[in-house]
Amino acid sequence: MGLRERKKAETRAALSWAAIRLSVEHGFDNVKVEDIAEAAGVSPRTFNNYFSSKGEAIAARQLDRYLRIAETLRERPAEPLWDAVLRSVLSQFGPDAASAAHPVPDPAQWTAGVRVMLAEPALQGELLRAGAIAEAEIAAAVAERTGTDVQQDLYPHLVASAVMAATNAARAHHLRTDPPVPMSRLLTDAFTQLAAGLPTP
Repeated sequence: MGLRERKKAETRAALSWAAIRLSVEHGFDNVKVEDIAEAAGVSPRTFNNYFSSKGEAIAARQLDRYLRIAETLRERPAEPLWDAVLRSVLSQFGPDAASAAHPVPDPAQWTAGVRVMLAEPALQGELLRAGAIAEAEIAAAVAERTGTDVQQDLYPHLVASAVMAATNAARAHHLRTDPPVPMSRLLTDAFTQLAAGLPTP
């Protein structure tokens, strides 16, 4: 990635994180584009160059994580598929803080705020859209890794759907448990069960 592309990626990430942090702390409806831009150190016009709405800005962080999972999966060495998938997922969702680069002052209050934010109808549509984009990329990565055809074969799409479902289930369980079960533990458990054929408990 060249310097210009890297700076653009950093600005996009900063805007997305600012949108998340402010929405969690103050409530989705109480945050304006101007607030997000100011928190990220850019102009509202710059925000509009990257995102069309607050919801899209928030969902971008999740989308970028999944796209990095697909990229990591492509780069993993030869190993069993589900091992490669788990390691790729943990590379993005392993840290149990909101972000290693963005620690939160009160984890319990943060978790409660995230629950409220994710229940926002305007955000759910953006998350679904981002999830569809991410799932297609993961399916393509699985097809490359397994020698299957992403257009003709069902298998890579089943795996990609399972990846999305497992990470979503782990995140939801992390948010509803008190104290929250670490994401790394939940993800490892989820993908271990998938690799074993999801046996009945």
